[in-house]
Amino acid sequence: MNSEEWVKYLAEAADDKKAQDLVILKMEGISVIADYFIICHGDSEKQVQAISTALRKAADEKGVTVHRMEGYDQARWVLLDLGDVVAHIFHREERDYYQLEKLWGDAPSYTLEKKLL
Repeated sequence: MNSEEWVKYLAEAADDKKAQDLVILKMEGISVIADYFIICHGDSEKQVQAISTALRKAADEKGVTVHRMEGYDQARWVLLDLGDVVAHIFHREERDYYQLEKLWGDAPSYTLEKKLL
C-alpha cells in the first residue's frame, strides 16, 4: 500500500467514527516527519478516543506499527505516528486554539471528497 492509499484508508477509518472537519495535508517536500498529516476533531473526549482507537486498529489490520501514540488518556489532542502518516485528533476546543492547518498553510490540503494528487 503506498502513502496515498494508506492516508485514504486511515481517513476513512476516522470518518467511520464521525471525525469532524477531516483534512489531509500533503507534507511531502515540506516536512521530513511524514508524507501526510490527518487533522480532525471530535466533540467529546470519548469521540476523540474512539477515532484514535479506530486508527490504531486500522494500522493493526494492515500490519503497520504505530510508532507512537500521545495524549490518549486526556483526549484533548491525540497524536499518532503511523509511519508515512501522522494523525492529529483534537477535541474541538484544542483544534480551534492550535489551528495546525494554518501552521502548515503551505501544504496542499484535501478532504475525503477531494481526490489526492
